[in-house]
Amino acid sequence: MAPGVLPTVSVAMREDEREWRNTSGLLHTSAVQTRSARNREHRRNIRMKISFVGLALLGLALADGATVEATRPQASQATSAQGDIERGRAVFNGNGVCYYCHGVDGQIEKRPQLAADTAALIARLSPPPSDLRNSKALHLKNDTQRAKAVREGHPGTGMFPDTTMTNQELADTLAYLALLRKEGAAVPK
Repeated sequence: MAPGVLPTVSVAMREDEREWRNTSGLLHTSAVQTRSARNREHRRNIRMKISFVGLALLGLALADGATVEATRPQASQATSAQGDIERGRAVFNGNGVCYYCHGVDGQIEKRPQLAADTAALIARLSPPPSDLRNSKALHLKNDTQRAKAVREGHPGTGMFPDTTMTNQELADTLAYLALLRKEGAAVPK
């Protein structure tokens, strides 16, 4: 067989490929290369279409995320609302899950009855949850920082974000936390 010539297989060929046949019935290498180039071009077109669809879906997802982000309450907005201590206590001790880690009414030694795996997980937290009644032990010193920790979590701790709380519930909880700090300061340790 001559170099640059491949044996043919009985395949239906397009008109432009037929002209590449030589007299011995062999398909010239250039025809194979032409078909290969067409296949590469076809695959590239398919990849481009898939990429376009992917970008469109990503754009829709990002646009939806921007809508969610725009409607999500921000920490700075929550600190401007006036909080109600009693409603904050209800959020802290039941509607939210604050008391799981920080204890009922912020008394770290009085945690609720939890499932064994949840209690074990909380016991392994490092650093352990903060005693919210001991203002000297608290790292967050103002309500803006506290609101951000509630909304976004507190890096380096087991504190996870709570994005379900409304602005008013957050303001109420911050008011209740202020009461806990005052009560904690009044109790001799």
